[in-house]
Amino acid sequence: MFYGLYSIDSPVSHVYRSPTYHHGVPAMKTVLITGSSSGYGLETARHFHDLGWNVIATMRRPSPGILPASDRIKLVALDVTRADSIAHAVEQAGPIDVLVNNAGIGVIGAFEATSMQTVREVFEANTFGAMAMVQAVIPQMRERRAGTIVNVTSSVTLASMPLAAAYTASKTAVEGFTGSLAHELGAFGIRVKLVEPGYCPTTRFAENGAERMNGLIPDTYADYARPIFDAFARPQATTQPQDVAEAIWRAAHDVSDQLHFPAGADAVALAGPR
Repeated sequence: MFYGLYSIDSPVSHVYRSPTYHHGVPAMKTVLITGSSSGYGLETARHFHDLGWNVIATMRRPSPGILPASDRIKLVALDVTRADSIAHAVEQAGPIDVLVNNAGIGVIGAFEATSMQTVREVFEANTFGAMAMVQAVIPQMRERRAGTIVNVTSSVTLASMPLAAAYTASKTAVEGFTGSLAHELGAFGIRVKLVEPGYCPTTRFAENGAERMNGLIPDTYADYARPIFDAFARPQATTQPQDVAEAIWRAAHDVSDQLHFPAGADAVALAGPR
């Protein structure tokens, strides 16, 4: 239940009922966002909350101080690579109107130097984690014949970039998965969308992957990599977390057949006209 300022990991199935109307008034909607501890996920949680939604903000280690004190915010521990953690989080959330698959990890480096263990770790978080979350919420959405799934990928799917082969593969897989899924779930009234953020210097992409990326630029690649990293340090256009939050909001409310929602000036430029 919601007592005081926050509720962490308490069953709320009786709190988060989401009928279309209650006494003639549109019911408050509920969004579950993965990877809400920082960056895009944190900003998206704030954005949906500010616009009146119930927010299930999930992260590996919940930290109550990162979001506003509100009886419409619930922090839930979630590791998208563990089936038991997913089941527990979905149970804690109750009825979910929108799932935002934002959790993920990054890796930059020469593919030759990237171990297959690291590649598998990236796919477990970025690809299989998103798939598992989708599979966990489909039954309730299908039963209601309503709901939206927003999968957050990356602008690396819009234009190929060097030194990001494993990461790009993990995100491109989600793009193909989402496109196909949109067809089959559309038959049950469930919308499926993609949000493709550009490069955001303020996220923890490099920080979160520092240990994983250690040693992935061998000396033989140093001369090749140097100008690429120099260009990363001086981008002509970038993405801000608010850009992504707004794109996720648009995607969650879009009732057209639009699948792709690039987010940020650089991603919009890469996507071009569709």
